[in-house]
Parts: sequence; structure tokens; C-alpha cells
Amino acid sequence: MTGKVDLLLKGGRVMDPSVGLDAQKDIAFKDGKIFAILDCNSPIEAKEVQDVSDCIVCPGLIDLHTHIYWGGTGLGVNAEDIAGRSATTTFVDAGSAGAGNFGGLKHFIADKTDLRILGFLNISFAGICGFSKKKANLFPECEDIRLLDSDECIEAIAKYRESIVGIKVRIGRYASGNAGMMPLQIAREVGEETGLPLMTHVDFPPPDRDDVLNYLRPGDVLTHCFRPFPNAPLYGNGSIREAVTRARERGIIFDLGHGGGSLSFQVSRKMLEQDFLPDTISSDVHVMSVDGPAFDILVTMSKFLCLGMPLMDVIRASTTRPAEAIQRLDLGNLKVGSPGDAAVLRIEEGRFEYYDVKQELLLGDKRLISEKVVVKGKIWR
Repeated sequence: MTGKVDLLLKGGRVMDPSVGLDAQKDIAFKDGKIFAILDCNSPIEAKEVQDVSDCIVCPGLIDLHTHIYWGGTGLGVNAEDIAGRSATTTFVDAGSAGAGNFGGLKHFIADKTDLRILGFLNISFAGICGFSKKKANLFPECEDIRLLDSDECIEAIAKYRESIVGIKVRIGRYASGNAGMMPLQIAREVGEETGLPLMTHVDFPPPDRDDVLNYLRPGDVLTHCFRPFPNAPLYGNGSIREAVTRARERGIIFDLGHGGGSLSFQVSRKMLEQDFLPDTISSDVHVMSVDGPAFDILVTMSKFLCLGMPLMDVIRASTTRPAEAIQRLDLGNLKVGSPGDAAVLRIEEGRFEYYDVKQELLLGDKRLISEKVVVKGKIWR
């Protein structure tokens, strides 16, 4: 090897679900990319060396469901405020902006940070515009179908194709009122025209979760997949609804989307007991969840670790799988030549209190801690 690498992480437990790697290794970064995965103490010169021998090193976390259009919508939080504590290197904004204001998210948020900011474009022209820190759904953005302009969406996608990874649609009693399935139907038309997946939020019926699942296409994302009643994935007796099982068989992606109202420990236990794990773990962090109960993706991952989900599966659901969901296979792995993003984590043992959206208490015996975050091959802050 010629020349010094920029950064060397030495002796960490390297976990890369994309290739099934779980071993003590050194990782070298150069020119913003992963340069080499090495046996420990291999001879290599580095400008900066970090001993991470008591830590886990995994791909930089990808939070598939966030709201980080800070200052542009009442819902948004500042990604830079939570990236370090959460080890998140890629934030995917879940529909905060629509065709009318996605340019603001791109130019004033994404372009001003070294963090990677991508987004699902809201099918509603105005994006999610009816939230404050105190009140949700002041204005249901998908109720007035005049705001659901497919031509405007297609033009915005063409203009910001490198940043837009899909179409977000929120439906249900609070998000779309009496519009029923129509916002989803319009969003699917846009998805079919552009080749992009949907991310669908369903709150209280109507419409019914089964109708929504049956309408989604393989590769589309159902977020809030472990939400409590109503529109939970379970029947009252605790068995998984047939429409949910069929949807997974068809290739629908089940995203956690914790947020302030969409994660039930009771539902999660029942789903995990029946070997139905979330495909992707995401925080749905926004102004009403950033101070609890969700906090960030790392806290959400810790909850599922304490619920019994294996560590490799937890990491996969926060790295490799979200990268696949947004069709960005360059992300979510530690392969040589991939973007130089990594999370350095530690498992702390103790007694920790976790809450779901129903204020059910889970007493956990462990939590994941962010020790360092590597962005573009450098220690981020």
C-alpha cells in the first residue's frame, strides 16, 4: 500500500451484515471512502489512528424515517444536533417537503452539512405543514386532493433525482380525512412513472390497513409497522393478520417508524415471538418525539435489542436493509470503495428504562452508545 491513509480504526468488532462479517479487524479510510479491511495490526501508515478495540464498528446508520427539514416545517429537527449521539450518517426525510418546497430541504439543509440527507417526496405539494411541537395534524396535507398534483411531483423528482429516493403518502383519518385511498392511488401513479418506491403512513381508519397493504407494490414501504390498535398488524388474539403475512411474501418492506405514536412493545413482542422482525428500524424523529419516546435511531435499536432481536439483525435493519429500500446499494456496508461512513458503538450493560408510545415501561439490561461517527472518511465532530 502506498501513502498514508486518512484514518485507521484499530481492533474493533467489525460487523457488516451485507457480507456476514463479524470479526476483529482494522478499517482504513482514504479520500472519503473505505480503503481497506485489514487483519488487526497489519502494517499501514495513517494520519489519524483511533483505538476502538472495545467497540463495535458497523456501517454508518441509515435512519429511513426522519423529519429534519429544520426551520422549513414545524415538524423538523436539526440533523446535526442528533447525528453524533445517534451514530447516524444518512438521514432520510420522510415527506416533510413536497414538490412546492423540496428545493428548500435540498439547498438549505442537505447542501449545508457533511451528513447525507435524502428524502421521500411528499405527494402533497406543501409537504407536512400542519404540525407544531404542541399539536399534530393541524392541517391534514392529503385531505384536499387539489394539493396532490402528480405532474408537479414528477417535475420535482426529475429536478432533484439524486436526493429523492421515493414518494411519501400519509393516509388515514388524521392525515387524509375523507380522501380515503385516493392519495395512495395518486402516489402509486407517480411511483410507477418514476420507478420510485412509496413510503406509506396509515393512522386511524379509514382506510383499513389490509386495503392499503393489498394495494402496495413489491419494494414499497409500510412505515409504523408495529403500531398499536387501531390498524395494528395483529388481530385481537395476538395472531398476525393474513394481509400482513401476504404483504411480506410479496416483498412489501415493513419499517418501524417509532415516532410519537407508532411503536407498541406489546405488539412488538407478539410480532417477534412469531419471527416477524421489522425489515428496517427507524426513529421517525421529529419535534414531538426527539425528547421521547423515540429520541433517535440508536435508542430505538436499543429497545429492540432488549426485546430480544439479535444484534446482527438490529444492525442490518439500520444499515443494509434501509440502503436496499432506497435503492442505494453503495450505502449501508463496509466494502472497499464504499462511502467512508461508519458507526463506532458500544454496548453498555445496566438497568435502563424504555417507553413505548402507550407509556408502557420496558426495563432493559443494555443500551447502544455512540462512541464515534465517521462521515466521508473522517471523525465527524
